[in-house]
Amino acid sequence: MIISVQTLTAETLWFAFSRAFQRVVLAVAMLAATVLAPCRCVEALADVQENLVPAPQQTPANAAVALPGLIPNGDVAQGNVGAPDAVAASNQLHPLQPAIEIAQKGLTSIRNNIQDYSCTVVKRERIDGKLSEHEYMFAKIRQQPFSVYLYFLGPANVKGQEVIYVNGGNDGNMLAHAGGGVRAMVGMVSLKPQSMLAMAGNRYPITELGVENLTKRLLEVAEHDKQFGECDVNFFPNAKVNGRICTCIQVTHPVARRNFRFHLARVFIDDELSVPIRYEAYDWAKELGGQPLLMEEYTYMNVQINNKFTDADFDPRNPGYKFGVK
Repeated sequence: MIISVQTLTAETLWFAFSRAFQRVVLAVAMLAATVLAPCRCVEALADVQENLVPAPQQTPANAAVALPGLIPNGDVAQGNVGAPDAVAASNQLHPLQPAIEIAQKGLTSIRNNIQDYSCTVVKRERIDGKLSEHEYMFAKIRQQPFSVYLYFLGPANVKGQEVIYVNGGNDGNMLAHAGGGVRAMVGMVSLKPQSMLAMAGNRYPITELGVENLTKRLLEVAEHDKQFGECDVNFFPNAKVNGRICTCIQVTHPVARRNFRFHLARVFIDDELSVPIRYEAYDWAKELGGQPLLMEEYTYMNVQINNKFTDADFDPRNPGYKFGVK
């Protein structure tokens, strides 16, 4: 096939003209878009802002949640690890409010009416996954300045051990000596209350001992938990602890939420003394239908108030003690 030079030239010119025209049209369109785009963006932004609602902030499931009160040495609740946040409380009267009012009145009564007391402290704590056996201590406690004397009654491995702590005394340290065995050969030692050695086998330091501190900590937790729903509170009158008539307040968080320190707690308030003489707290069960796990348990038995304790009751040189100092 033979194509003439004249035909090729005409077709080439037409093709070139068409391409040039397309470029002009494209340039005009781009210019228009450049001029009009800012106006359209402003209009679109105005439409978005008019209907803009901030998205709720979601806390990651693995983020740390601040819990009330003193963080114990050893285990904290494990049944709520990775659980979602608790729902906010409604505007109605929170189930915890009556219990909070009882605790507030009790705290006022303790501060106004109790200068000191003696008692037998029975404690059991879960540390590093293991629930300890019951530990028994005879205690003298003075409110001002806060002072503690402890004599360990059992079990056998701690029997005879003595501890003294006086707020503002002994350079802020607690004084202690073992009751027997190789440790007793060391004699009296001076320890920071929150040191590793002093905290061995304990969830809380000696500075947290006593019914006033217990009441304050329970109030801290209750005020925190009052922010949330999913809380059941029951009152059981005429409960007995070592023969003492008490009112038991039971607080339950039925659903595992990471905002809570415990699944279930019971506080036994002595009806005559208006002080908590027993507290127990439980973790959520490990499996569906299982039993709650005891985390900590403290009982104050044989409470005798206002004994007129003096500095001698909290002095290692007391001849009735065996600290080995004169």
